[in-house]
Amino acid sequence: MVYNGCYAIFRLSLKEITPPFNEPIRSIFKEVIPMKVLVTGASGRLGPFVIRELMNAGHEVVLFSHRPVAEEFSHLAIILGDINNFEDCQKAMSGGIEAVHHLAAQTWPVDHPQMRADAEKRGIPFDATIRSNTLGVYYPLMAAVEKKIKIFVMTGSNCALGHGYRISERPFPLQYLPVDESHPSDVEDSYSYTKHAAEEMLAAFSRAYGMHTYSIRSAGICDEQRRKTMAQNVKPVNEWSDWMYCWVGSEDVASAHRLLMEAAHEIEPSGVYFCNGDDTDVLEPSLEILQKFKPEYLPLVRDLTGNASFLSNKRLQQVVGWQHKTSWRKYLK
Repeated sequence: MVYNGCYAIFRLSLKEITPPFNEPIRSIFKEVIPMKVLVTGASGRLGPFVIRELMNAGHEVVLFSHRPVAEEFSHLAIILGDINNFEDCQKAMSGGIEAVHHLAAQTWPVDHPQMRADAEKRGIPFDATIRSNTLGVYYPLMAAVEKKIKIFVMTGSNCALGHGYRISERPFPLQYLPVDESHPSDVEDSYSYTKHAAEEMLAAFSRAYGMHTYSIRSAGICDEQRRKTMAQNVKPVNEWSDWMYCWVGSEDVASAHRLLMEAAHEIEPSGVYFCNGDDTDVLEPSLEILQKFKPEYLPLVRDLTGNASFLSNKRLQQVVGWQHKTSWRKYLK
């Protein structure tokens, strides 16, 4: 098979080999040809982890950020710009980019009634979340279409479910546990709405333009220092959390980005995947938490053993062979 500079092509095709039932599709591939990839939000907290993951796998990485990146990556090509500016996105997508990893986003609902005062103190406009998480997705997608870039992987959020940042007093209508990607969303705030809308936008671009688009529903992204802090500060659970005690290692989100990109031409053309730890961020067993604080949820449980997460990451595991490898519990004393 000859590489023509367009996309990473796997040495084996699904037409040539079919994996055993329940074996991750990704596991049958032997070698991936390196690609030239763009990482937006490169100066953010997750950026360095995704950059390292891609570089270590042999991919050529180009950075797109509104501010300078860490010295560690000063040797890489960088485009300084704004995801809310279409011309900046066009410039960033030029030069033979083959895949985009979209990390840039406004990370909380700045117009939320309980958060607006804080946002105003920081000088953040009330519509920043809507603009950055809708136009800031649409512009990169349109620039990718213009430059004939076919792979787009986005760091989304489990907030697309709608269980967090509730504004009304109406509880989230939970239907079963653990929650998976088939569970209906019920969003109220701008952040959760934009994350859910962005998933739909990616799917629409996949249908319309033949792109391969994937949204990673990350949850409470934690680097190693934060994992150590979690272990040092963990306390007994004294109430139910709408966030359902979910977390994920920064390195694990990065590996999800890489795996989805590398398998893009062999898996579904568009998808949404919960990306969180196998376990919760608390010591008590998950069923015990429900028994104490949410007994009305017990009839909704399908499978929750030990400290199992209330959000299921099985789909990501099954589609590309992803595994959650980091741990906060190993730092417990």
